[in-house]
Amino acid sequence: MRIINLSEKDSILNRYVAELRDVHIQGDSLRFRRNLERIGEVMAYEITKEFDYISTDVESPLGVAPVNLPRDQVVLSTILRAGIPYHQGFLNAIDYAGNAFVSAYRKYKDTLKFDIHIEYIASPRLDEKTLIVTDPMLATGSSMELAYRALLTKGTPAKVHLASIIASRQALDYLKEKFPCENITVWVAAIDPVIDEHSYIVPGLGDAGDLAYGEKTP
Repeated sequence: MRIINLSEKDSILNRYVAELRDVHIQGDSLRFRRNLERIGEVMAYEITKEFDYISTDVESPLGVAPVNLPRDQVVLSTILRAGIPYHQGFLNAIDYAGNAFVSAYRKYKDTLKFDIHIEYIASPRLDEKTLIVTDPMLATGSSMELAYRALLTKGTPAKVHLASIIASRQALDYLKEKFPCENITVWVAAIDPVIDEHSYIVPGLGDAGDLAYGEKTP
């Protein structure tokens, strides 16, 4: 499993991530969603560099231009609900892709212990496709792992990219342990050192779903 941390090279991505974290900006849910979307667009661009390409002739009004176009058949998947605007950013960039959706939520046993439950999946066939699974926050890694395993019931992709914005070091270690030999690339925009007793990333940004769409009832 490869891990690519886009924050290792400075770019405008830094600003979008900073605004997601900033408590003085987070109150603007429209801006929060738009930043998730913009990060998705930038990250999609980076991931497409890993695609296979084929030379194609494109007819213009004045002649024929050769251009390399991606050969990959792509399926974009996200984990509801915080993943929706992030997913849209990927779809803005890779607008020919198929789409898949998985619901995953924490079912608490008490204030600190919880299990991850998958309740819903909608996906096209994934055989020989390039699968991109998006989830803004990678706290423990459990939701991403279970969502990916649920998607595998729809076929075996040729390539797999797991894309998050902020990941904890613990989550990355967890995914390495679960998928040591698989052809998976994990993409992140930032890596934070720890998670707290509630399994939130520190410093992180809080609850991405609540910040994007409003607080939910327990």
